[in-house]
Amino acid sequence: MVQVDAALDAAVTSADALADDAGRHLVAAGGKRFRPLLTLLSGELGDGAAPELVDAAVVVELTQVASLYHDDVMDSAPVRRGAPAAHTVWGNTVAILVGDLLFARASALVAGLGPEAVVLQSRTFERMCLGQLHETTGPGPDEDEVEHYLQVLSDKTASLLATSARLGAMFGGCADDIVEAVSAYGEKVGMAFQLADDVLDVASSGAESGKTPGTDLREHVPTMPVLLLRQAVQRGEGSPSDADLLARLDGDLADDAALAAVVEDLRGHAVLAQTRDLASRWAREAAAELAPLPDGPVKVALADLAGTLADRTV
Repeated sequence: MVQVDAALDAAVTSADALADDAGRHLVAAGGKRFRPLLTLLSGELGDGAAPELVDAAVVVELTQVASLYHDDVMDSAPVRRGAPAAHTVWGNTVAILVGDLLFARASALVAGLGPEAVVLQSRTFERMCLGQLHETTGPGPDEDEVEHYLQVLSDKTASLLATSARLGAMFGGCADDIVEAVSAYGEKVGMAFQLADDVLDVASSGAESGKTPGTDLREHVPTMPVLLLRQAVQRGEGSPSDADLLARLDGDLADDAALAAVVEDLRGHAVLAQTRDLASRWAREAAAELAPLPDGPVKVALADLAGTLADRTV
């Protein structure tokens, strides 16, 4: 990870002063480095010393960071990784262009890893874009909102985690069954990860998560607790207070007091516990995908990682 951080810093360095400052902004803010960690861990199932592993880890983190510049513009998020979101510092146009610049840097780096990696990165980027597109447009009139949302999570978030693990196993020289197993694990861990984030958007403090609580609610970005509440009300299974809460969630939440009130009500609602249960279920299913892996510290670490994702919602 020390090598990855050094290579990541080099990858975002630019001779242009504005591009350099803005491009370093989110990298310097830190983050969990979850995706490169998954790449390196998966590589340890084979030849963990392969030099391509560091470049692969940088590619997935650059792709993630680039997507955050775009996401924060679309969601009007004020904070990211405990720092002001880039668009609040330089404006929307610069933030979008810097995101594009980082995608370009990731593309140049993945080209050095060979055609298979290029195709994999391209297909992953396509899924991420489709996930964002479908999140933006919402479900069709005949689509189940919860199922639509799960597909959005699969494309927008889980696809890159699956690719992170796959690249690690590929360049670690693992057998095909191991590559497929860790890729399936990454996809399901990604689902657990995002559902846990949906819980944290409501349940955590800003100091814990690095994001302002209720940001998704304020911008009316779909999240699982709200979708479960909406589903219950539409089916006639909700109480009058549920219908009132849903109406407030669908209303104007620009006022801090109004946002704080709906966040507090959601914190005590059963839909938050249901979302926690869903995150735990996906984490358990992710751990089950590890069965083909050889016993050892990597398998234990990946299983523990899945468990930690579920635990972080408590």
